[in-house]
Amino acid sequence: MDLRTRINGALKQAMKDKASERLSTLRLVNAAIKDKDIAARAEGNDDGVGEDEVLAILGKMAKQRQESARAYEEGGRLDLAEAERSEIQIIEEFLPRQLTEEEAKAAVDAAVTETGATSIRDMGKVMGQLKAKYTGQMDFGTVGPMVKDRLSS
Repeated sequence: MDLRTRINGALKQAMKDKASERLSTLRLVNAAIKDKDIAARAEGNDDGVGEDEVLAILGKMAKQRQESARAYEEGGRLDLAEAERSEIQIIEEFLPRQLTEEEAKAAVDAAVTETGATSIRDMGKVMGQLKAKYTGQMDFGTVGPMVKDRLSS
């Protein structure tokens, strides 16, 4: 079952269950996906965005909420931070399992080997390879420095 179908099914179930918090989060997810679909159609892609792009949207939404929760905590608004965290949990239901640090290091090593990268100039190739294989499974903000360290040693 593709991701859009799972999200729409969860949306319908949240409506039936009258789970207002879950429903509002899933509506935000749906709106973000539809927004990207409209942008893709404007560029000539009549099918809208693919599964990888949907995963990227979900990952971005989860990351935004983590940053917001952190900012709310620093500002002493624990109620708002908790609301952001509950949205993160709902969004993460649709994301694939995140790789552990060891798995991410192994993925970086494999990508470096596959691309034949030898210097920091090849970082773009390695990151492209990782994004193609592991979209939604790793945080590329933390993987970037790993790749940099691996290529500079």
